[in-house]
Parts: sequence; C-alpha cells; structure tokens
Amino acid sequence: MAISKILVANRGEIAVRIIRAARELGISTVQAVSAADETMLAARLADAVAKIGPAHASKSYLNADALVAAALETGCDAVHPGYGFLSENAGFAEKVEAAGLTFIGPRPETIRKMGDKAEARREAALAGVPTVPGSEGVVAGVEAALEAAAGVGYPVMIKAAAGGGGRGIRIAADASELRSLVPQASAEAKAAFGDGGLYLERFVSRARHVEVQILGDGERAIHLFERECSLQRRRQKVWEEAPAACLSPDQRAALCASAVRLAERVNYRGAGTLEYLFDPATGEFFFIEMNTRIQVEHPVTEMVTGIDLMRAMIRIAGGEKLGLAQEDVALFGHAVEVRINAEDPASDFRPHPGTVEKLAVPGGMGVRFDTMLYPGYQVPPFYDSLLGKLIVHAESREAAIARLSRALGELEVGGLPTTAPLHRALACAGEVLRGDFHTGWLEEWLKGRPLAAAQPATQSEGR
Repeated sequence: MAISKILVANRGEIAVRIIRAARELGISTVQAVSAADETMLAARLADAVAKIGPAHASKSYLNADALVAAALETGCDAVHPGYGFLSENAGFAEKVEAAGLTFIGPRPETIRKMGDKAEARREAALAGVPTVPGSEGVVAGVEAALEAAAGVGYPVMIKAAAGGGGRGIRIAADASELRSLVPQASAEAKAAFGDGGLYLERFVSRARHVEVQILGDGERAIHLFERECSLQRRRQKVWEEAPAACLSPDQRAALCASAVRLAERVNYRGAGTLEYLFDPATGEFFFIEMNTRIQVEHPVTEMVTGIDLMRAMIRIAGGEKLGLAQEDVALFGHAVEVRINAEDPASDFRPHPGTVEKLAVPGGMGVRFDTMLYPGYQVPPFYDSLLGKLIVHAESREAAIARLSRALGELEVGGLPTTAPLHRALACAGEVLRGDFHTGWLEEWLKGRPLAAAQPATQSEGR
C-alpha cells in the first residue's frame, strides 16, 4: 500500500520537515492551513494547500473532521500529524483510518494505551521495565491520593494521566500540600486534555531526563540510542543532546534494551520515544511515559545515527518492514539541539510574534537549522512560539558545544526577540560544559540572571 499523497495535518517547522522528507521519497503533499497560515513556508513548499478553518487551532488544526475532509477532497491517501495538535489523539487516528486513509503513526489502540500514562506504566511493568514507584493507576480523588502517597512516600509528583507538556504537574512535600494541590492539578488537566485523571509518582530530586528513540514496524522494534533533555524551563525542554553523557555504556545498553522490550510488547508501529528519569546517585532509571509520535528533538538522533526518522515513519506507514537490524545502528559523535522561540528572555520569556525583517542562517560543517522562517514572514500569535531548531554535530560533546556557540553567533532573526541569548549563555555556563545539571537546574540558574533579548536589529549579535 505505497503512499502517493500526504496531507500534512500540522504547521510550522515540522510541516516543512514532513514535506521535504516526502519529496525525497517521490510523494506529493497537501499542506493543511488555517486562515493565519496561508503564507507560511510549508504552504509555499507543498504541492497544494487545503484550507481547514479559522486561525484558532480549535477550529482548524484540532478539527479532526475538517482535516479528514481536506485529505479526501484533495485526493490524499495518507495523513501525517507531526507533533502536538492531534498527533497523539487516538480518535483522530481512528477517523483517518475509517475514511480509508493511512495514519502515519502508531495504530489507534497503541496511541490510546500508551497515551494513558497509568496504563503505560502497567505495560512497562509487564515488560520488565522499571517504573517510578507510584500509584496503581489513576487516583480517584483526594482521599485516594492521600492513601496512595502514604505508600509511595513523600515528596510525590502529581501528574495528569491523559497528557504531557508539564501541564497538571504538581509536587507535594507532605499530606497537607497534597490535599490542596490535587484539585488544582485535576482542574488544569481537565482544561488542557479534557480529562482530569491524575496519578502519583515518587519525586526523584536532581533527576536527569533521558529518552530513547525507537522505530517499530508493528512486530519488531529497534532503538536509535538515547537523548538527554534535562535542561528545562517550566517543564518544557529547551536544550537536547545525544547521546546522554550521564550514562555509562552498561547503563545505556540496559536503558535502550528496556525501551525495545516495551515497544515490542505493544506492537509499536512507526517512530516513538520512551521517556525515563535517571537517578545519577543510584544509577537507576525509571520509565515515565511514551510519546507515540515524532519528537521535536528527533534531529539530534538523526545526526548521531545518520538515520532519517521522518522517511522511516512514512515508509513503515506505507507497509514496509524495518530495513535495519539493531546491529546496523551505531553512534557517531555528539549532537546538540536548541529551540529558538519567539520569546523575550528579558521579559520573563513573554511570547512575541511579529514580522521577520531579516534572517541570517548559520552554516558550515555539522550545522542544521530546521525552521519555518523566511524574510518578511509574519509570525502569528495563535500558536506555539517555536520558530526553529538549531542542531549541531561534532566528534565530541565539547566540540559540539563549541560549534553551537559559533553557530548561535551567526544566527540572526531580525524584527522580533528570540531565545537565542539564553542558549548563548548556556553554551558558556560551567555546569553545562561539565554536564553537571538536572531537570530543576535551569530554573534555579535563571533566577536573578538578566538575559538581554535578541532584539529586533540590523546587526548581528555575538560575532
């Protein structure tokens, strides 16, 4: 069932990435666009566009019926959801398949099972994958949470069962805090995901966030090693690298093998990521959740393995089996990715849409910039503030960070502030250079530290 035309049911840089991969495979594309995105780069690059509704995502990129109708009306035989929006929505995947189209991602039942974090923990345990000590599934209200926490031990982390992105998460130091925080977390989860279900986990202090990239064809799975994503602000990743320098070879082997076991247990199809907490003090790792989609940070894995994840996703969805054995996947050097957002670091990272008056893209060996930008583009205010991802690769972590610093000095987005100054500062920070950080480090480091915005300007900074 070879795929011939894909509806790109997303926007921004990931839409550009999908279109380019499809074109290399000889597959045509139709870009779904809201009223605010008719001039975006992906719309310019696609073979055709399909208007799906007003600017607000709830009426366009989150409108499953409009997306399926657009795919059918334009003669597409497949839909790629990218990341975010409906990418992990089992109901959307079912609608796509019910319309006779191919969903480029896991089967709907896999999305549903692994998207429920409590269910995913149960599957992990059955696969022999260690999980953070926590509640047995969703806790039914405050009293059940208190009972579960008594067994887990404080501090505990309260997490939304139906979603991610840091929403619905709270940390309770004792029973009194838990009693007050559970209703707050449930309300936030309900607003964000339509489901207020919560579960509890032991809070691991000074944890490292490590994730394993896997590919599966529905029967067999392989890993493409791991990434570290510990540099986070408000539980959002800002800097990612591969491989994780905090792991020993034996720890890496055990971690990646556990990811493959779980992926094969659920008959995973496509590209997916299993996320773990790693405790450097004990050497333990714990599975926390699975992302049943392509990740924002997938390019660092591509850089260190030489494997194009996007093309692999499309081929697998088209019915091909994995063309790689585990022994075919090798690590080469080190890669770092930083997210360039339209945010003002000098104003508590306030989102700042506007017009791109000038664009200077860094180049040279081992440098990649995945973006949706072009000079004159009007960044709309309705969506995530991600403008692009600067990715570098070199023979070692030290060399990769040096290359990143050089590339950041060449990057210029004139007309609106960006988060580039944050990454320039991080690339010089002693703790980052030593790899001495954890998931809570960045927010502590930012306190009282002024960061000038990458101001709208006609001259480049940092050169």
